[in-house]
Amino acid sequence: MDTICPIDRKCASQISVLLHPPPPPQVQEYFEELISSRQCRGIKVKQNGEFGKGVYADLDFKEGELILKDPILVGIQHPSNKIDCLVCSFCFQFIGSIELQIGRKLYLQSLGVSANEACDNEGSSKDFCDTNSADEEDDCYVKECKKLGNCASSSSSNGKVTLPEALVQSLMNGELVLPHSKTFCLPSAIACPGGCGEAYYCSKKCAEADWKSSHSLLCTGKRSEALSREALAKFIQHANDTNDIFLLAAKAISFTILRYRKLKAAHLKGQNKHTDPVELDCLELSLLLEAWKPLSIGYKRKWWECISLPDDVDCSDETAFRMEIRDLAFTSLQLLKAAIFDQECEPLFSLEIYGNIIGMFELNNLDLVVASPVEDYFLYIDALPYSEKRTAEEITQSLLDALGDGYSVCCQGTAFYPLQSCMNHSCCPNARAFKREQDKDGQATIVALRPISEGEEITISYIEEDLPFEERQALLADYGFRCRCAKCIEEETT
Repeated sequence: MDTICPIDRKCASQISVLLHPPPPPQVQEYFEELISSRQCRGIKVKQNGEFGKGVYADLDFKEGELILKDPILVGIQHPSNKIDCLVCSFCFQFIGSIELQIGRKLYLQSLGVSANEACDNEGSSKDFCDTNSADEEDDCYVKECKKLGNCASSSSSNGKVTLPEALVQSLMNGELVLPHSKTFCLPSAIACPGGCGEAYYCSKKCAEADWKSSHSLLCTGKRSEALSREALAKFIQHANDTNDIFLLAAKAISFTILRYRKLKAAHLKGQNKHTDPVELDCLELSLLLEAWKPLSIGYKRKWWECISLPDDVDCSDETAFRMEIRDLAFTSLQLLKAAIFDQECEPLFSLEIYGNIIGMFELNNLDLVVASPVEDYFLYIDALPYSEKRTAEEITQSLLDALGDGYSVCCQGTAFYPLQSCMNHSCCPNARAFKREQDKDGQATIVALRPISEGEEITISYIEEDLPFEERQALLADYGFRCRCAKCIEEETT
């Protein structure tokens, strides 16, 4: 495939400016504002020449103490995980009810629905459910789930126990209330305001925030602001079939475009609309740089250069493999361009920018994990006093048998966190990403593994730190550095 991107040549100077690291004072100012807005107590971001940015303790932390809760800049739930978990598309907390979560999964499971099926419903346009009450909003979701099932495979449920359809439907529509489920109340499922039938939210606040942040351009519903909903559906299908990191890149580009439009509208309000063309070009680049700022901070390399070589690819085939990855990114970019292209933000649709965005995610992303309340519910039932447990299990045991091992599946995805991404690696880290019982959404939660003194750098491990020295170094080479932490220095000399 010819992967020469004409925008790379046409917009070479603008691309160079966008990819040039911001000056240190600007970076410092950005992170100080970010830390203040997040109300993070006790950390600061510093820059040094050897390791770039790093996060440092501004006070003492005790072992197990919360260091940071970092909201997502852009994140996605893995498409395959959507079959198991219904979560808010913005904050990723579980929504609906325990009954809906269980009934929905059993319904799709009984039809043999897989992540790659869903009869192309992901990305298809559906009528918007204009609801007023929480019950109506949940019912709207049930109707969309039934549409999904109507198109799905009618294969068996892979040997799992099959329950009567009426029982499953009663769980989904709220007619059957499970014992003790009110102990695990979840926010109602609120439909996407654009009518895509794919995104659901825990609140109107999250729905509005996602719409303004990126979803208005990536919604396939009737109220979408995409250039072409048909092209957008093709882009989404391609990402689902190949690599869902393209969905994350699309969110990043949409996020930047919408920020740019907002900044320009604010700047031009009350200004002379007949601006000199040269001045307008300078203004547009300046506003694009400002809109791009949250993404400009992250460390970047082109995706096809930094992606790990798969185990089944021989070293002699590495060049061909990396060219295939570049071709794959180019195909994805062309599909995205057809869907949401904005002439004033043209440099964002260059292969150079696209590759660096994906590479930044490859190098900096953290797994997005939110524990399932369904697992908590069944554990709660199991821990009841014997008489209560026996009564409850008369209803719940058949559901647990039908769900099988999948009852405990958590929300899984990937996300970019601005502050967490500044944390450097150590094979003997003093902190880790760890969700506590009270952490119910997709924010990155970093806790201290041991006491951390004021002024000490806060480090995490990018890999499994218990691996042998050479294996660790090989894995870290994909991140572009050789680890020189105390553990590695000691092991290298022994």
